[in-house]
Amino acid sequence: MGAKTGLLVYADADGDVPGLLRRVKAADVDQTATMMRRLYPGAEIEECEGSNLYDGVYPPKGTVYAASWPGVDVIGDQRVMIDAPSQLPEHLVAASAGRRLVLHAMHSVVDWLAFAVWEDRRLVRALSLSPDGGIVENIGEPLHFELPYWAGDRSADIIPWPGEEEEPYALPFHPLELGEDALRALCGFIQEGYPEPGDVDADNIRLHGFHVRDSRRPNPEEQEAELHRAVETVDPPRFYTLGPDGSLIERDGL
Repeated sequence: MGAKTGLLVYADADGDVPGLLRRVKAADVDQTATMMRRLYPGAEIEECEGSNLYDGVYPPKGTVYAASWPGVDVIGDQRVMIDAPSQLPEHLVAASAGRRLVLHAMHSVVDWLAFAVWEDRRLVRALSLSPDGGIVENIGEPLHFELPYWAGDRSADIIPWPGEEEEPYALPFHPLELGEDALRALCGFIQEGYPEPGDVDADNIRLHGFHVRDSRRPNPEEQEAELHRAVETVDPPRFYTLGPDGSLIERDGL
């Protein structure tokens, strides 16, 4: 599996994210930019090339792919990939007043999954786990799509490398398999696996792109210039060798 996600979705009404996403059309860029300024207060936000819902759930660092429609908002941002989803910044949770908020984050390299659901700012479910870290967070009752995993019906099927002995997987199920089921149940689409007839057509839902930078931090060009200035202030390296009596003797060059 090679799926990676860092996704937030806000939904009005009954919180039916898949149903809302099936009906969306082109997202208004001004409406989306207004949402971005609300969710990233004090940040410098600059429009850039966008993506689609399938590819945009894991943008490059410093980039956010987002769209705002009547009733539903989508944000793809690596910064929401936090170990404990219940610790999502308060202002992002506060924006879910009267709405459902879904966080979905996973990283295939370390088999890590985290997801959470808030209803009107109240956390109702949060789960974060990986084979190396174990269960980091497990808050609230499991949601319906989780039940087969906790019941032991979806045990991890790990194939060892040739010549290696098979060791039991560190968790009772594979986080990425649960992650795909969570993504489909909560958002209506998947990253890997076989699509189903009712899945949201994530390839054809366009997201606007934004570079987002904390105004208190230097941009990459300023960071590089600062590094060069620091290097210039460092004295040239000095090289030493051991003398016959064990003392250090400075020498020229390598």
